[in-house]
Amino acid sequence: MRPAFIEQLKNAWTQSNSFLCVGLDPTPDRFPRSVARDATGVVRFCTEIVDATQAYVCAFKPQFAHFAAIGLEDGLAKVIDYIHETYPHIPVILDAKRGDVGSTAERYAEEAFVRYGADAVTVNPYLGWDSIAPFAEYADRGVIVLCHTSNPDGVWLQEYPVDDPVYLRVARLTAEKDTGNLMLVLGATFPELIGRIRQEMPSMPFLVPGVGAQGGDLDAVLDLGRSNDGTGLVINASRSVIHASDDGDFVAAAESAARVLATRMEIVAKN
Repeated sequence: MRPAFIEQLKNAWTQSNSFLCVGLDPTPDRFPRSVARDATGVVRFCTEIVDATQAYVCAFKPQFAHFAAIGLEDGLAKVIDYIHETYPHIPVILDAKRGDVGSTAERYAEEAFVRYGADAVTVNPYLGWDSIAPFAEYADRGVIVLCHTSNPDGVWLQEYPVDDPVYLRVARLTAEKDTGNLMLVLGATFPELIGRIRQEMPSMPFLVPGVGAQGGDLDAVLDLGRSNDGTGLVINASRSVIHASDDGDFVAAAESAARVLATRMEIVAKN
C-alpha cells in the first residue's frame, strides 16, 4: 500500500531537496524524429523524461487532456504505473481539473484514484464543496483545489469582488474543510497573492504552475510561498523542461533544465 499523499510529498521534498514538479504534457508535434508520434512514442517520451528528471523532483504531473485528446488514456495509465513501479517515492498528480456534483463527481474521483491510480488530482471548486467532497473522501489521496490560476484572464472572476474575492473565499473554504489531504493551486504569475494566502495558511501546501513558459517569478514564489517549516511548495514546470529540445538530445536537455530549476528551488531548512 502506498503512503498517504501528504506523507509522500514530505518524503519527496526530503529526498530531492527540491520543490520541482515536472509536468508531463506531451505534444507529439514537438517530438524529435527518433520518437514515434503514436501511443508507443508518447509513453516512451514520457518515461524517458521521467528517468532523466526523477532525481530533481518532488512530484510528476501528467496532464489528462494531453493524453485523452489523442485517445491515449491507456498510455496515461502506463506512464503513471511506470512512475509508481520505478520511482515509488515520487507522488503523481493527475492534472484533470475535475468539477461536478453527485454521482458524476464520485465517478470522476474513481477515475482519478482507481482507474489511473493517481496520488492526487486537481479539482475545480466552481460548483461548490459538494463537487469536491467525493474526492476528499479518499483520505490517503491529495485533492488540489484551483484557487488563483496563472492565466491573466483568471483575474476576471478570481479577484472579484474586490472586498471579498473569489480566490480568498476558495482558499478559506479549503482550509476549513481540510483534514490533511487538501492543497491549493496558486499561479506563479501572481506571487503577491501567494504571499497573501500564505499569511493566512502557514502550513497548507501549494501547487504553483507558471514558472516556465508562462514567465512566473520563481524567486518571488520562493520568498513568499514557503510554509512555516520552509517547505510547502510544489512548483511545476512542463514545456520548459520536457520540450527543452525538440531534437535527439531531448533527454539530456530535459535533465539539464530540471537540474537548473531544482538548484534554484533548493530547499533550505528553517531553524
